[in-house]
Amino acid sequence: MQSARAVNFQLNNEEARMDRISQLQILIASDHRRMRVLETVKDLALPDCWVAAGFVRNCVWDHLHAYTASPLPQDIDVIWYDPQQAAAERDTALELALRKQDETLNWSVKNQARMHQRNADAPYLSATDAMRYWPETATAVGIRLSDENVVEIAAPYGLTDLFELIVRPTERFATEKHALYADRARSKNWHTIWPRLRIETLS
Repeated sequence: MQSARAVNFQLNNEEARMDRISQLQILIASDHRRMRVLETVKDLALPDCWVAAGFVRNCVWDHLHAYTASPLPQDIDVIWYDPQQAAAERDTALELALRKQDETLNWSVKNQARMHQRNADAPYLSATDAMRYWPETATAVGIRLSDENVVEIAAPYGLTDLFELIVRPTERFATEKHALYADRARSKNWHTIWPRLRIETLS
Protein backbone atom coordinates (compact mmCIF):
# COMPACT_ATOMS: atom_id res chain seq x y z
CA MET A 1 0.00 0.00 0.00
CA GLN A 2 2.81 2.44 0.86
CA SER A 3 4.45 1.71 -2.48
CA ALA A 4 1.21 2.40 -4.35
CA ARG A 5 0.82 5.75 -2.57
CA ALA A 6 4.40 6.67 -3.46
CA VAL A 7 3.81 5.87 -7.13
CA ASN A 8 0.60 7.89 -7.14
CA PHE A 9 2.44 10.84 -5.53
CA GLN A 10 5.09 10.72 -8.24
CA LEU A 11 2.45 10.61 -10.95
CA ASN A 12 0.64 13.57 -9.43
CA ASN A 13 3.89 15.53 -9.32
CA GLU A 14 4.56 14.74 -12.97
CA GLU A 15 1.03 15.74 -13.93
CA ALA A 16 1.44 19.03 -12.06
CA ARG A 17 4.75 19.69 -13.79
CA MET A 18 3.27 19.07 -17.24
CA ASP A 19 0.25 21.21 -16.38
CA ARG A 20 2.52 24.15 -15.49
CA ILE A 21 4.47 23.72 -18.71
CA SER A 22 1.23 23.77 -20.69
CA GLN A 23 -0.03 26.80 -18.76
CA LEU A 24 3.13 28.74 -19.47
CA GLN A 25 3.09 27.80 -23.14
CA ILE A 26 -0.54 28.93 -23.45
CA LEU A 27 0.14 32.18 -21.58
CA ILE A 28 3.03 33.11 -23.83
CA ALA A 29 1.33 31.99 -27.04
CA SER A 30 -1.65 34.21 -26.24
CA ASP A 31 0.56 37.25 -25.57
CA HIS A 32 1.17 38.84 -28.97
CA ARG A 33 3.89 41.23 -27.77
CA ARG A 34 5.89 38.49 -26.12
CA MET A 35 5.52 36.24 -29.14
CA ARG A 36 6.80 39.06 -31.33
CA VAL A 37 9.86 39.38 -29.08
CA LEU A 38 10.49 35.64 -29.32
CA GLU A 39 10.20 35.74 -33.10
CA THR A 40 12.65 38.64 -33.29
CA VAL A 41 15.19 36.85 -31.10
CA LYS A 42 14.73 33.59 -33.01
CA ASP A 43 15.73 35.37 -36.22
CA LEU A 44 19.20 35.96 -34.74
CA ALA A 45 19.78 32.17 -34.90
CA LEU A 46 22.00 32.23 -31.81
CA PRO A 47 23.03 28.96 -30.13
CA ASP A 48 21.41 28.03 -26.81
CA CYS A 49 19.44 31.26 -26.81
CA TRP A 50 16.54 32.19 -24.50
CA VAL A 51 14.52 35.21 -23.42
CA ALA A 52 14.44 35.00 -19.65
CA ALA A 53 13.94 36.50 -16.20
CA GLY A 54 11.22 39.17 -15.83
CA PHE A 55 10.01 38.58 -19.38
CA VAL A 56 8.62 35.22 -18.23
CA ARG A 57 8.19 35.76 -14.50
CA ASN A 58 6.11 38.94 -14.75
CA CYS A 59 3.77 37.38 -17.29
CA VAL A 60 2.94 34.52 -14.91
CA TRP A 61 2.60 36.73 -11.85
CA ASP A 62 0.33 39.14 -13.72
CA HIS A 63 -1.84 36.23 -14.85
CA LEU A 64 -2.08 34.79 -11.34
CA HIS A 65 -3.15 38.20 -10.05
CA ALA A 66 -5.85 38.35 -12.74
CA TYR A 67 -4.44 41.54 -14.25
CA THR A 68 -5.99 42.38 -17.60
CA ALA A 69 -2.62 42.97 -19.26
CA SER A 70 1.01 42.10 -18.68
CA PRO A 71 3.36 44.87 -19.84
CA LEU A 72 6.80 43.91 -21.02
CA PRO A 73 9.57 44.48 -18.46
CA GLN A 74 11.87 47.46 -18.72
CA ASP A 75 14.70 45.22 -19.94
CA ILE A 76 14.33 42.30 -22.34
CA ASP A 77 16.93 39.81 -21.11
CA VAL A 78 18.29 37.68 -23.93
CA ILE A 79 20.79 35.03 -22.88
CA TRP A 80 22.76 32.67 -25.07
CA TYR A 81 25.82 30.45 -24.83
CA ASP A 82 28.80 30.13 -27.14
CA PRO A 83 32.37 30.12 -25.78
CA GLN A 84 33.67 30.90 -29.27
CA GLN A 85 31.88 34.26 -29.37
CA ALA A 86 32.29 35.43 -25.77
CA ALA A 87 33.57 38.97 -26.42
CA ALA A 88 31.37 41.70 -24.94
CA GLU A 89 31.49 43.52 -28.29
CA ARG A 90 29.53 40.66 -29.87
CA ASP A 91 26.67 41.20 -27.43
CA THR A 92 26.73 44.94 -28.11
CA ALA A 93 26.39 44.26 -31.84
CA LEU A 94 23.47 41.91 -31.20
CA GLU A 95 21.71 44.52 -29.07
CA LEU A 96 22.10 47.00 -31.91
CA ALA A 97 20.64 44.49 -34.37
CA LEU A 98 17.65 43.92 -32.09
CA ARG A 99 17.07 47.64 -31.64
CA LYS A 100 16.91 48.00 -35.41
CA GLN A 101 14.06 45.49 -35.34
CA ASP A 102 12.27 47.14 -32.41
CA GLU A 103 13.70 50.35 -30.99
CA THR A 104 10.89 50.68 -28.42
CA LEU A 105 12.45 47.94 -26.29
CA ASN A 106 15.57 47.98 -24.13
CA TRP A 107 17.40 44.85 -25.23
CA SER A 108 19.99 43.28 -22.94
CA VAL A 109 22.02 40.50 -24.57
CA LYS A 110 24.50 38.46 -22.54
CA ASN A 111 26.55 35.48 -23.67
CA GLN A 112 26.63 33.33 -20.56
CA ALA A 113 29.97 31.84 -21.58
CA ARG A 114 31.66 34.89 -20.03
CA MET A 115 29.22 35.95 -17.30
CA HIS A 116 30.76 33.66 -14.68
CA GLN A 117 33.71 36.06 -14.54
CA ARG A 118 31.56 38.99 -13.46
CA ASN A 119 29.77 36.85 -10.88
CA ALA A 120 32.88 35.10 -9.48
CA ASP A 121 31.48 31.67 -10.31
CA ALA A 122 32.95 28.61 -11.95
CA PRO A 123 32.50 28.65 -15.76
CA TYR A 124 28.94 27.93 -16.81
CA LEU A 125 28.27 24.93 -19.02
CA SER A 126 25.24 26.27 -20.85
CA ALA A 127 22.66 29.04 -20.69
CA THR A 128 20.43 26.86 -18.52
CA ASP A 129 23.32 26.09 -16.19
CA ALA A 130 23.99 29.83 -15.88
CA MET A 131 20.43 30.38 -14.68
CA ARG A 132 21.17 28.15 -11.69
CA TYR A 133 23.33 31.01 -10.36
CA TRP A 134 20.61 33.66 -10.62
CA PRO A 135 19.16 35.13 -7.39
CA GLU A 136 15.63 33.63 -7.30
CA THR A 137 14.21 30.32 -8.45
CA ALA A 138 11.16 32.03 -9.98
CA THR A 139 13.39 34.29 -12.06
CA ALA A 140 15.51 31.41 -13.43
CA VAL A 141 13.17 30.60 -16.32
CA GLY A 142 13.80 31.13 -20.02
CA ILE A 143 11.71 30.58 -23.14
CA ARG A 144 12.28 30.46 -26.88
CA LEU A 145 10.57 29.42 -30.09
CA SER A 146 11.51 26.10 -31.66
CA ASP A 147 11.89 25.67 -35.42
CA GLU A 148 8.22 24.64 -35.38
CA ASN A 149 7.31 27.82 -33.43
CA VAL A 150 6.53 25.89 -30.26
CA VAL A 151 7.34 27.67 -27.00
CA GLU A 152 10.21 25.79 -25.36
CA ILE A 153 11.03 26.26 -21.67
CA ALA A 154 14.28 26.12 -19.70
CA ALA A 155 13.72 26.09 -15.94
CA PRO A 156 16.59 24.58 -13.90
CA TYR A 157 14.55 24.91 -10.68
CA GLY A 158 11.25 23.95 -12.25
CA LEU A 159 8.11 26.07 -12.39
CA THR A 160 6.58 25.34 -8.99
CA ASP A 161 7.82 28.46 -7.18
CA LEU A 162 6.92 30.63 -10.16
CA PHE A 163 3.32 29.40 -10.30
CA GLU A 164 2.90 29.28 -6.53
CA LEU A 165 4.02 32.92 -6.23
CA ILE A 166 7.01 32.05 -4.06
CA VAL A 167 10.11 34.25 -4.11
CA ARG A 168 12.90 32.01 -2.89
CA PRO A 169 16.68 32.41 -3.19
CA THR A 170 18.76 29.94 -5.12
CA GLU A 171 21.48 28.09 -3.23
CA ARG A 172 24.26 30.65 -3.64
CA PHE A 173 21.95 33.52 -2.70
CA ALA A 174 20.69 31.67 0.35
CA THR A 175 24.23 31.36 1.71
CA GLU A 176 27.23 33.56 0.87
CA LYS A 177 25.22 35.96 -1.30
CA HIS A 178 22.24 36.28 1.03
CA ALA A 179 22.77 40.03 1.51
CA LEU A 180 22.45 40.58 -2.24
CA TYR A 181 19.23 38.58 -2.31
CA ALA A 182 17.78 40.59 0.59
CA ASP A 183 18.73 43.91 -1.04
CA ARG A 184 17.21 42.82 -4.32
CA ALA A 185 13.98 41.66 -2.68
CA ARG A 186 13.62 45.06 -1.02
CA SER A 187 14.61 47.24 -3.95
CA LYS A 188 12.39 45.51 -6.52
CA ASN A 189 9.27 46.37 -4.50
CA TRP A 190 7.58 43.29 -5.94
CA HIS A 191 5.06 42.96 -3.14
CA THR A 192 3.51 46.31 -4.04
CA ILE A 193 2.92 45.17 -7.62
CA TRP A 194 1.99 41.55 -6.81
CA PRO A 195 0.58 41.48 -3.25
CA ARG A 196 -0.06 37.73 -3.22
CA LEU A 197 3.66 36.95 -3.43
CA ARG A 198 5.24 34.99 -0.59
CA ILE A 199 8.72 36.41 -0.31
CA GLU A 200 11.11 34.20 1.64
CA THR A 201 13.32 36.20 3.98
CA LEU A 202 16.62 35.10 5.42
CA SER A 203 17.53 35.41 9.07
